[in-house]
Amino acid sequence: MILFGETTPMPTPSMTVDPNSVTPGFAGFAIIVIIVAAVVLLIWDMNRRIRKVRYREEVREELDAEEAALRDRADRDDDGR
Repeated sequence: MILFGETTPMPTPSMTVDPNSVTPGFAGFAIIVIIVAAVVLLIWDMNRRIRKVRYREEVREELDAEEAALRDRADRDDDGR
């Protein structure tokens, strides 16, 4: 019977697994490189698409401004006759 005041000895942990057999190795490195490359390519493509949308919006604004200027000029020409 164990009394409440007694302490049990703590076992010391021992290494039972070879540390070299549990490393990711070349396969893990290759997978990480592929993931990083995919993320970089996705970010590059996203920036390209956002830039294209921004340029289209700027061109639309310029065309709308030119069209409004032409309408104003035509209205002034009609009023001046």
